[in-house]
Amino acid sequence: MKKSPRRTAVLTQPKRAASARASGKTKYIYAFGAGKADGRAEMKQLLGGKGANLAEMTNMGVPVPAGFTITTEVCRKFYELGQRWPQGLDAELAQRLKWLEGVTKKGFGDPRNPLLVSVRSGAAVSMPGMMDTILNLGLNTQTVHGM
Repeated sequence: MKKSPRRTAVLTQPKRAASARASGKTKYIYAFGAGKADGRAEMKQLLGGKGANLAEMTNMGVPVPAGFTITTEVCRKFYELGQRWPQGLDAELAQRLKWLEGVTKKGFGDPRNPLLVSVRSGAAVSMPGMMDTILNLGLNTQTVHGM
């Protein structure tokens, strides 16, 4: 396969991303899809193997369904904070879900055109069979009729 030139793309609005870095805010979620990715292969420790590879495939131009990766830093913070989400994660997650709805033109929980997502765990080191996968998150008795 012919390699396309490496693209460094940021899916967040530039002003917002720059202000987040300037304010010292930690970025917990990296998006990929629609031909752009926040991450890259070298970020395996932060994005896990799956997340880093999905970002890299997107950067190479391989068609990858849009999605996002919640960083391994969130897991570390979760345990540091006594099993509580780090501050700002809720807002960042809502923003990324809104972005995913826009890219897919589907709505999470929308009974007419539901967005279904899969939640896959990952780590910097491969651990087959050790972690759960949740498929079709968003499918319920109301959204099934929109399929």
